[in-house]
Amino acid sequence: MPHEPGGTRPIRSEQDVVACRQLVRTLTQELKFSLVDQTKMVTAASELSRNTLVHGGGGQVRWETIQQGPRMGLRLHFEDQGPGIADVKQALVDGWTSNKGMGLGLPGSKRLVHEFEIESAPGAGTRVSVTRWK
Repeated sequence: MPHEPGGTRPIRSEQDVVACRQLVRTLTQELKFSLVDQTKMVTAASELSRNTLVHGGGGQVRWETIQQGPRMGLRLHFEDQGPGIADVKQALVDGWTSNKGMGLGLPGSKRLVHEFEIESAPGAGTRVSVTRWK
């Protein structure tokens, strides 16, 4: 079990996005994820932390190492109090973007993990939870 079974870190700057990637890399290494699985989870965390900063105006990432029988996993929660997403279904379509981005963040992140949940509403912020199992 990793030395940090759970915790919270702010996402308020570009440096926090980098720190989030580094944290997720360390946690996946401690969980003995394969290099491919480490890369998938770090990439998803990078996209989602950037969304938290850019679209949500900043927020936080919470993480927890989880166990289900013999399986170990890492669950990440990205939370902001930003403007929210008016049409979550549309936001999960490849190529859709609310900004000048490439539209790969949410649908791309969803493909990189085993479990993906999103809660958002206009004016109520956004919460995205992702889980990857070893």
